Amino acid sequence: MGRRPPQTAWQTFCSRLKARVQGEWSELNAEPHHEQARLEPASSADVHMVLTLAAEYGVTVCLEGVPQASEADGPMIVLAPGRQMARCDRLEPNSNRWFVQPGCLLGEMEAKGFQGLANAPAGMTVAAWLADRRQHDWPSGRTALSGVLHCSVILADNTQAALGPFGQENRNPLDSLRMQQLIPALFQLMGESETQALRQEQWPCRYRLDALEPVEGEGINLAHLMLGHGGDLAWVEWLVLDDAVLSGSDPQDWSWPNQEQSWQAQDVDSRIKALFDPADRFSYPGQAL
Repeated sequence: MGRRPPQTAWQTFCSRLKARVQGEWSELNAEPHHEQARLEPASSADVHMVLTLAAEYGVTVCLEGVPQASEADGPMIVLAPGRQMARCDRLEPNSNRWFVQPGCLLGEMEAKGFQGLANAPAGMTVAAWLADRRQHDWPSGRTALSGVLHCSVILADNTQAALGPFGQENRNPLDSLRMQQLIPALFQLMGESETQALRQEQWPCRYRLDALEPVEGEGINLAHLMLGHGGDLAWVEWLVLDDAVLSGSDPQDWSWPNQEQSWQAQDVDSRIKALFDPADRFSYPGQAL
């Protein structure tokens, strides 16, 4: 009898991951160079395990549900925020502020009384809405119109960070070495002449770095860096949204700027991606724009 052939890296990744996660798992494609699996995480612990093993075996991590998702070769695992991550509750009775998890559907939010996203697709998850660049084409420096107040994220290296208002009175986002490196680097990039030259009425880049330079009267909110992120920068664990703000605002239609600025914008985007995810663990670009 011949020996059983050794497991491929993909097979080992799958067997190790299945043994360690609680969420619903399925393998979608085992064909070499097109390997693909899907996981509905049961908790953030599942996401941490995916990122750990994906780094070890060279697997790309993608977010399910992003409109106009880019095609990508394997090996790849698709994270699908589902029913075990679908809370949607007011923070307090009669409050405009809501705590929302990524698997909640926008239609479910509306049914519970959240009106700010009534014009968005009812079947879209909160995670996909946040990742969709077309849903967040607010004027430059006006990212507060998104209604996003706070979010918790997991970066590709498994760093967990709470993003929200930032300034002299609030340095909480700098509570880890990783964030102490990342946030100043993003501010430095925003201050460079090449980035400043891109400022116009509508922000031309994929990622909303202009959140670091809000219009007068608005404060810096680091959670706005996640607006339209395409699934490329981090996994978002939860959001706090302001229904009153969203109810009174609508994003513009997204389009790339002229060709020269488009190249400049894409260069800035690639540098933002490299700061958040230097090993390219998350998809890039997750959304075809």
